[in-house]
Amino acid sequence: MDIKRYLERINYSGDLIPTIEVLNELQSAHLLNIPFENIDIHYKIKIDLLNTYDKIVNHKRGGFCYELNGLFYRLLRGTGFNVKMVSARVYNTDGDFGAEFDHMALIVKIVNNYYLTDVGFGDFSFYPLKIEFNKEIADKCGKFKFEKYNRDYYIIKRLNDKNEFIPQYLFSENERILDDFYEMCIYHQMSPDSHFTGKLICSKLTKNGRITISGNKLKISDNGIVIEQILKTEKEILCRLKELFNVVPCNI
Repeated sequence: MDIKRYLERINYSGDLIPTIEVLNELQSAHLLNIPFENIDIHYKIKIDLLNTYDKIVNHKRGGFCYELNGLFYRLLRGTGFNVKMVSARVYNTDGDFGAEFDHMALIVKIVNNYYLTDVGFGDFSFYPLKIEFNKEIADKCGKFKFEKYNRDYYIIKRLNDKNEFIPQYLFSENERILDDFYEMCIYHQMSPDSHFTGKLICSKLTKNGRITISGNKLKISDNGIVIEQILKTEKEILCRLKELFNVVPCNI
């Protein structure tokens, strides 16, 4: 993997030393420049380094969690960070959690502190979250809290508009490898029960909000002002993907 080209893709030209300041900048740069998107779901995404790098760096696309966090893991390893992949189980509308390997996240150790680092969950934190339990964490994208779920799992929660901390996902500290996520990656591309197979999603953080296309709906939030628009044709969706995300799907 060409780290220099990857850094150019996320418009990062700062230091490359394993500090929390650098990790903050790398994560925010990634989120501001590479969208979360599932456009290739129906074409069997391969989550190996070469395919992911080619798609995201060379072709300036986005991806979903296995691709985005998988590639970000390689960047962090390549620049000297102590990082590991972990499995997460996403909270769903039934009030339960998904299967093991439902989501990939990263844990980074810096000195004696641990940080949950995630560039592949769509609307999540702007910066890595320091893992400290039962403490409210203020982030540019909201407020978060870690809790112990049981002996093996931790839970990350986010404050909603009703002033309630809602679960986002469970995760453990067990280190995983990319191959561990293979079956769930296939599930999310093939199963009608997966939330990814139902509709197109493309979403990217901006300095003042977020831009999202979900199905045929465009939503732009900027400094608390939200604009929504229905995209009436496939051509209009394609134009907006190019205009707002610089994404040109190959197979849509």
